[in-house]
Amino acid sequence: MSDIEIVTIRPEFAPALAQLQRDCFPTLGAHELMVEKHFIKHCEVFPEGEFVALLDGKVVGLGSGFFVHFDFDHPGHTFNEIIAGGYYTNHEPDGEYYYGADISVHPDYRGRGIGRQLYNARKDLVIRSNLKGIVAGGVLPGYPRYRQQYSIHDYVNRVVAGELFDPTLSMQLRNGFEMRGMLENYLEDTNSDNWATLIYWPNPHYRAD
Repeated sequence: MSDIEIVTIRPEFAPALAQLQRDCFPTLGAHELMVEKHFIKHCEVFPEGEFVALLDGKVVGLGSGFFVHFDFDHPGHTFNEIIAGGYYTNHEPDGEYYYGADISVHPDYRGRGIGRQLYNARKDLVIRSNLKGIVAGGVLPGYPRYRQQYSIHDYVNRVVAGELFDPTLSMQLRNGFEMRGMLENYLEDTNSDNWATLIYWPNPHYRAD
């Protein structure tokens, strides 16, 4: 959408971003949701990594995260641990990866390419910073429809194979992400029985030197 503006976070966005969390993630436990004080802290810790989508000045999307060192040989972690309770104070300026903590688009504005613009803003930051790529844990909002037919692992495998559609994972795959495994007890989410996907976008422009 040409009328969507992607900007970095500012303190005045905090109330609207807190409401966006509630609108986008109704199945998450209340303690998993970020509130105003978290977004205020993001403005201090790493505003360059927090991208807000505006439509006529209204907050309609968010793509946020921070730099980390990540060990793919020992990938297990919870959402609350890695985001430091929502404050993003685990940000490591010399980190090799961008950790995608949150990507959200208001339900009323989905299907308009906003998510893709937020993903592109993250990718541009990773390329400019010469990071190895983007790591994230992904929720699975489409799973309840198939819970009686498939285990969570079977469901994810079928989404990756293109046999089923998941609103989040399918979009991530279309945006160049790879499935690297599953994260058990990643966050409290009734949709996915607390499971999440471990996804990775490798920076094709990364220079080891």
